Amino acid sequence: MTGRPRPAIAALPAYRPGRSAAVVEAELGVSGALKLASNEAPFGPLASVAGAISAGIESVNLYPDHGAVALRHDLATHVGVDVERVTVGAGSAGILQQILLAFCEPGDEVAMCWPSFEAYPIFAMLVEAEQVRVPLRDETFDLPALAESVGPRTRVAFVTNPNNPTGTVVGTDEIRAFLDAVPDSCLVVLDEAYSEFVTDPRVTDSSALVAEHDNLVVTRTFSKAHGLAALRVGYAVGHPDVVAMIDRTSVPFAVNDLAQRAARASLAAADEMRERVAQVVAERDRVTGELRAAGWDVPDAQANFVWMPVRERAGELAGALERRGVVTRAFADAGIRVTIADRAGDDRFLSALADAVADGGDDRGDRG
Repeated sequence: MTGRPRPAIAALPAYRPGRSAAVVEAELGVSGALKLASNEAPFGPLASVAGAISAGIESVNLYPDHGAVALRHDLATHVGVDVERVTVGAGSAGILQQILLAFCEPGDEVAMCWPSFEAYPIFAMLVEAEQVRVPLRDETFDLPALAESVGPRTRVAFVTNPNNPTGTVVGTDEIRAFLDAVPDSCLVVLDEAYSEFVTDPRVTDSSALVAEHDNLVVTRTFSKAHGLAALRVGYAVGHPDVVAMIDRTSVPFAVNDLAQRAARASLAAADEMRERVAQVVAERDRVTGELRAAGWDVPDAQANFVWMPVRERAGELAGALERRGVVTRAFADAGIRVTIADRAGDDRFLSALADAVADGGDDRGDRG
């Protein structure tokens, strides 16, 4: 190999996105495959957002505002905090990587419950930090156990709410108790990529927690509820000193001009966005009800997907669905995650699932 990469980078696994419909069609010889593997929105941008993107096309020869100042101000107003508490990045995933770059050194610890967002271990390995993984309890973050795992070398602890891939939540009071239990030397990252879809009354606005705890940073994204996944724009809210350190690790011009325009337009159309979210939530609840009626033991879904904890049968069931043209996301020995689509797409998934079971794609044993 030309050059000498760091050993940690040479051993770094690549992030594995959800399989595309095109790949499944080519591999299995099916046509018209439906991708429900990446938690993408089932709709395109709002008309006003599309207009904002189009209006910026003539300026793509120019660099964007590196600091995304106008977007930060809009976000500060939207969240209800001072602008010094807001930063932006290339999706919330980009900000998560920046956080570990800013706060972790080789040999430090990064704590998380597991399974959760697959990028966390990759980012930890990038900075040569040790991972501390705490098992979920009832498909949900076990915050008391996670707090017990935090030691003097723990620099970052992830709390994913709702959790990905299980879609479960912990209440805001539980998060507050967790924050009270961990030392200030541990930065708590509250990953709220799917927060707009939450209907559980135990979960309230986390902005108050940021004001109470200087070691808390909340990350959110425009990829899910706002339907702007391709543009890669996310944001974080935290103490000004934490935000300043995150900003130091930013790639120059990380959030492009079209993304900034789209995000600002989407914030301005918040009511329309919430209407779309309500449609997704209604479909999510319908699909959850249909699955339970068919005998599947699924947890309460609080994001834009449902989780089927089929354990060691995850690969088998996902494969059976792919042969029927429905692409889901399998997590080995844990379960499959299914993105909520429109009604027609969801009905197609439910039909494919029923066919897979009838044809032996599921062993019809304990479905929990």
